[in-house]
Amino acid sequence: MDHASPPAPRGLRRRSVLSAAVAGLATWPALAQDSLRIPHVFGETVLRGVPRRVVSLGYTTGDALLALGVQPVAVRRWFGDQPDAIWPWARPLLAGPPPAVLVGDVSVERVALLEPDLIVGIGSGISRAEYDALSGIAPVLMQAGAASFEPWDEIVSRLGLALGLADRAAERVAATRRRFDEVRARHPDWAGRTAVAAYNFGGETGAFTGQDTRGRFLAELGFVVPAELQRLSGTRGFYAKLSPEDLSPLDADLLVWISTSGTANDIAALPMRPFLRAHREGREMLVSDVPAAALSFGSVLSLPFALDALEGEIAAAMDGDPATPVASAKRAGLAP
Repeated sequence: MDHASPPAPRGLRRRSVLSAAVAGLATWPALAQDSLRIPHVFGETVLRGVPRRVVSLGYTTGDALLALGVQPVAVRRWFGDQPDAIWPWARPLLAGPPPAVLVGDVSVERVALLEPDLIVGIGSGISRAEYDALSGIAPVLMQAGAASFEPWDEIVSRLGLALGLADRAAERVAATRRRFDEVRARHPDWAGRTAVAAYNFGGETGAFTGQDTRGRFLAELGFVVPAELQRLSGTRGFYAKLSPEDLSPLDADLLVWISTSGTANDIAALPMRPFLRAHREGREMLVSDVPAAALSFGSVLSLPFALDALEGEIAAAMDGDPATPVASAKRAGLAP
């Protein structure tokens, strides 16, 4: 899969249990005995002071740290060829020396050389054994549950708590939620319409389910998952592989292809695609390159970037007039 990620399934708008807990806690200086315990999937993280040197092993947690005004000592490269592994939506928040870039499997020795006082393991995919080894260097903060990726708001809230920045975390979460509210208010007709985020990589065609960042992005705009794809999501996790002979689960009011621009010809050549309503009625679009990466990250910083990039395209596809050009579909040769 092309930079696909398995985030947890809950929606963007709900306030998490963690967020509610953070709102009721004092900031670090007022905490009794200058100590804080944060439970997570591998136990709990015990902090006895506000961390200053933070190493981000999570593939997307660098975004959340920068959103909080924290300059990570190191970040983990996920995909793409970006300077210092920082994408455009987060780069303006970099200050001072760039972070070290960690590539590939986690090296305990490399992390130790960075001398962190907090290691962020949320969404890193590290094992319990790796967690134990890293805990010998510094406290390691993990996600709350078994899912590899927490929703973006829980990540920000959890890091805000650990870093004594709960108020700033709440502000950043509220600002991103407000952006979705504004887009929904401009397009009330999207509510209840069906939408699918589909892919075609390496000869495999499928769709991202409501458990994925891309599916949740569409849901937060008011769209719903088609019934057939919803059924598949219960057995396949964050994506559903489809047979080339049966693309009917992609039959929706809006069809968003998440791919690279170099694979557009493969999408256009899918033999069953002409039978989809979205194709016949001019309601397809292609999200590629940096906007596609923003949807994959699904972070507090990348989601507003994606809204700016995609709102107009979605509006053109959903205006009810098949003659309205959808620029990305036209460029990619997907227009009917």
